[in-house]
Amino acid sequence: MRLRNVSYRYRRRGPWVLRDVNVELPPGRITEVIGANGAGKSTLLRLVAGLARPSAGDIAHRPRIVGYAPERFPAGLPFTVQEYLEHVCRIRRVRSSGRQAAIGRWMERLRCQHLAATRIRDLSKGSAQKVGLIQAFLAKPELLVLDEPFAGLDAAAMNAVSATVAEVAAQGSSVIVSDHQNYLGGIDLRQRWEVGGGTVSVLPAQPEPREEKQTMVLQVRVDVRNADEALEHLRELGYDVEIGGPVEVRE
Repeated sequence: MRLRNVSYRYRRRGPWVLRDVNVELPPGRITEVIGANGAGKSTLLRLVAGLARPSAGDIAHRPRIVGYAPERFPAGLPFTVQEYLEHVCRIRRVRSSGRQAAIGRWMERLRCQHLAATRIRDLSKGSAQKVGLIQAFLAKPELLVLDEPFAGLDAAAMNAVSATVAEVAAQGSSVIVSDHQNYLGGIDLRQRWEVGGGTVSVLPAQPEPREEKQTMVLQVRVDVRNADEALEHLRELGYDVEIGGPVEVRE
């Protein structure tokens, strides 16, 4: 896939967000997009995914099947999580005999099976993010476009998404990810684009070394009635949480 002299602005006489972008997305390669907030990263990803058309220039050889997960998954959809993912499967022409298995596999991988009957409008930001990622993965994409996919995820889900990105690329698909948290730091086979000043610069592909993290195990006790809320909140903050059984506490 190739972007040739691509420029974009939101209004005919408005300022240019991107100008004369010339980059390539080779198959089997992960492209990491970096840049300051407001630099145009999300706009670039929407152009790559085919959700926006260039104001000038052209995009050639976009793969047929595209999986796209936006930075903010729309929260007002009138479906439960299960209903929405089944709808996505129908759109993606996933065989009816394999739909439940595919949905179940991804929900288990991102640890959100318990949300199947929850309405999307009632999800927390981190849980909605997981649903947005699952719908992108269900496509078995030839081009995978992820806009800040790690925001709001717990540590286990971050690891699952990072592993999935590597697997999709290893299968020969093109992957492009914006990642301000540098959670892709340990993945090889990638190129890096920096968005800024209305243009896109290609940077060296060597991953930056990740700092070794020191961890500590804390034991937290909460009222059983508040356990689900506390668990969801801790996971959204990025903590890896293990659940123990009820403990009798004497007043």
